[in-house]
Amino acid sequence: MRMEPTATILIVDDNPENIDVLNGILKQHYRVKAALSGALALKIVASAEKPDLILLDVMMPDMDGHEVCRLLKANPLTVDIPVIFITAKTSIEDEQMGLGLGAVDYISKPVSVPIVLARVKTHLALYNQQRELELKVRERTQEIELTRREIINRLGRAAEYKDNETGMHVIRMSRYSKILAEKIKAPDNWVELLYNAAPMHDVGKIGIPDRILLKNGKLDQDEWQEMQRHVQYGADIIGDHPSELLQMAREITLYHHEKYDGSGYPHGTIGDAIPLSARIVAIADVFDALTSERPYKSAWSLEKTFEYLQNEAGKHFDPELVPKFIACEAQIVEIMEKFSDANG
Repeated sequence: MRMEPTATILIVDDNPENIDVLNGILKQHYRVKAALSGALALKIVASAEKPDLILLDVMMPDMDGHEVCRLLKANPLTVDIPVIFITAKTSIEDEQMGLGLGAVDYISKPVSVPIVLARVKTHLALYNQQRELELKVRERTQEIELTRREIINRLGRAAEYKDNETGMHVIRMSRYSKILAEKIKAPDNWVELLYNAAPMHDVGKIGIPDRILLKNGKLDQDEWQEMQRHVQYGADIIGDHPSELLQMAREITLYHHEKYDGSGYPHGTIGDAIPLSARIVAIADVFDALTSERPYKSAWSLEKTFEYLQNEAGKHFDPELVPKFIACEAQIVEIMEKFSDANG
């Protein structure tokens, strides 16, 4: 039978005799640490192995127990450690003050052995339940977030399947977007959002009739106008949601066909007025389209595609992002090989 790890109790009291009494009560059941001052207690709590519960005297020189508790509860790393005041100050006002500072209980001196053991056991059990619940909440939150991201990726691939044999395009272009965002040293959380939102860029193609989307020849004016509406269709599908991930997905969907010189669609947005996320995705999207084989064209070489990107810098693409993307050539080639359409 696997034994549960023994809890660690920190006793804080400026009187060694009081520490000896509490240690004698607890040592058969728990690991016990002791501190003769509030300052030493804070150092112990800051160590790698934090106590599971603190028994804290109130009346101590230099730093009293109230100040120790206040500092513990102000620190996000120690705020959850249960604190039980053990003190001779037993008025209702004293108890109210201690509990108001965040302590979980109040034990009067001289202490009773059964009371100390019962209170410590109870609050350790509550603390363990709290930690287990928080762990389950974190796991559930992560599961929900992963599920949401997977749905976004699948929906993005569903749109690509209408005009792409494998749907690998969204996998490659999202990775191209990520390495470019990392190259410009964007914040890690923003890079992750971009990576997970990018696959939704063309989800609006679901709303485009197949006779237009799959047409082999050149689109006429009416067909081209309908094709351009896919960005708004995509924005409508994603909707206006408070999720940062969905907000970025909508932003990318609306703006990734804008061009740096203002000649893109749907609004002719110019330069840095185009969101950075969409400027990055525009490069990744076009690069992958050019380097991929399609029924109507052969795949371009890496050199020819890079040359095209350079020629379009300042026109179609952000001129500062293009050289950053090309500088990622080794990572780009790795993605091309690992996620080729043949592997889809």
